[in-house]
Amino acid sequence: MNGNRCLCMGVMLLWLTAAGCNAQGVGDDAAVVAGAAPARVEEEKEGRLLERDFTDVAAATIDGVVHIKCEMTQLTPLYRSFFGFIIREGVQRQVYDAYGSGVIVTSDGYILTNNHVVQDAERITVTLNDRRELAARLVGNDPATDLAVIKVEAEGLTYIPFGNSDAVRVGEPVLAIGNPFNLTSTVTSGIISAKARNMHIIDNPRSNETPLESFLQTDAAVNSGNSGGALVNARGELVGIVTAIASGNGNYIGYSFAIPSNIAMKVGGDLQRYGYVQRGYLGVQVTEVDAEVARQTGARDLKGLYVGAVNKGGAAEKAGLRQGDIIVRVAGKEVNTFAEMTEELGLFNPGDEVDVDYVRDGHSHTVKAMLLNSNGNTKVIKR
Repeated sequence: MNGNRCLCMGVMLLWLTAAGCNAQGVGDDAAVVAGAAPARVEEEKEGRLLERDFTDVAAATIDGVVHIKCEMTQLTPLYRSFFGFIIREGVQRQVYDAYGSGVIVTSDGYILTNNHVVQDAERITVTLNDRRELAARLVGNDPATDLAVIKVEAEGLTYIPFGNSDAVRVGEPVLAIGNPFNLTSTVTSGIISAKARNMHIIDNPRSNETPLESFLQTDAAVNSGNSGGALVNARGELVGIVTAIASGNGNYIGYSFAIPSNIAMKVGGDLQRYGYVQRGYLGVQVTEVDAEVARQTGARDLKGLYVGAVNKGGAAEKAGLRQGDIIVRVAGKEVNTFAEMTEELGLFNPGDEVDVDYVRDGHSHTVKAMLLNSNGNTKVIKR
């Protein structure tokens, strides 16, 4: 029996992995590596890019996106009727084939994709745009960001270079490249509709880790099977990993969401190097300052994050932050939402020092905070 499977991850959000089922009654970091040239778009002499259409961008990047097939099994009870009694006879082995997309980020075969595409896979097969099929292995996965790295044994692959997702602007044109409905090498276009969206869709992080959600929102059409695909800018640079859509029926109806490339580059590099993401924590519980919070706390501006609690022994406490402070910038970046703060902190390692600008009693202050890992220290955590 063949069909499609979509996993509901919220009232209006669906993961983008297409899947079929066949029941059988039998029991180094993600940096540029020498080799093939990265996908790039020709520039004009004065440095401005050719943005009149996306044909050059599509041609330069489509070989950097792959089709991923994952084989997984599920054991279900097998029963039969015996003189009116239901007797359990064992288990039935169901084999599922799930499909998604991935982005080649090095010429020697490292591929970024979504964790939900590959997390349960027993066998992973990658199909390149030139139709070559290669076996892949899971290098590492991070449920807290829904990212994973897989590896194929190949050299000289076309890869998509990372762009700076912080520099992406609302209204900027982008392309989504992936394999919707198991159709390979599909390109759609749109714009960046919003940044730092927290959709509350990552619900399976490791118990000691907070989900990191700060999605880029786009109106580029994506559907089931686009998960793990590329969101690229007019320079042919990777600015996001396509992850989810806003939908009531599992199909595209106007908005989709991608993990920013800066987060993907940090997470992918850590998974390659350590097999585990080195995540630095500030150690505060915060609330976004809106009109109601300002009324209750006396905040003068509707900006920043109100510190409701400071974790004992955490980086914030050691730096001198207190309950009632209002954090306005982290590492020089203005933060007005929890998503903006977690995105910025997600780029740093335990042991890194970051500037934290805050307001206390109407006066501005800046402190340096040394970030700590989930164990409260700066040691490297390995799988």
